[in-house]
Amino acid sequence: MKKPASSFFRRRKNKAREIPITLQKKQPGKLVIEQTRDLAPVQAMLADAGMITDGLEWPPACYIVAYFGTELVGCVGVEPMLDAALIRSLYVIEAMRTRGIGAALVTAARKAAHTRGAKSLYLFSTDAGGFFKRLGFIKVPVPQLVEALAGAPQVEYYRARPDEFAREVAWYLDISQDGVILR
Repeated sequence: MKKPASSFFRRRKNKAREIPITLQKKQPGKLVIEQTRDLAPVQAMLADAGMITDGLEWPPACYIVAYFGTELVGCVGVEPMLDAALIRSLYVIEAMRTRGIGAALVTAARKAAHTRGAKSLYLFSTDAGGFFKRLGFIKVPVPQLVEALAGAPQVEYYRARPDEFAREVAWYLDISQDGVILR
């Protein structure tokens, strides 16, 4: 005699109850990079660092965080616009710098931008140009970035503040071939 399907599912449910519901992949000594919709810790981290928090809640934006164990150690945002995206608010806490976390966050942001249709990746930076150059970015005229990303919150933030905007440097990376397998 065949057992009813419901007993299979009932047994399965009981097995599932043995596994804790709050499985966390954050483990002591391990770096985890993941996307988040919880902007409160991102906003707090950026505010503590004296960075711009305006526009974080923009619906198309994506935020990626880095945890070392259970401690939030870094973040980055992606503001996509059609076929271009802006990396914004890259930050790694001082104690965790020079460990590759910033590069890992940029890599994750690059993937997030590409999956949202971006072929070009831009960013503003006044003091981390060498870092971004090592990751393949090239310096471009600021108007090129503005033309590609007009309407993105960070672009509009700077456009509304000409004195700050005049100090910004624009960087660009072609990501149109990301994920393409050449034969």
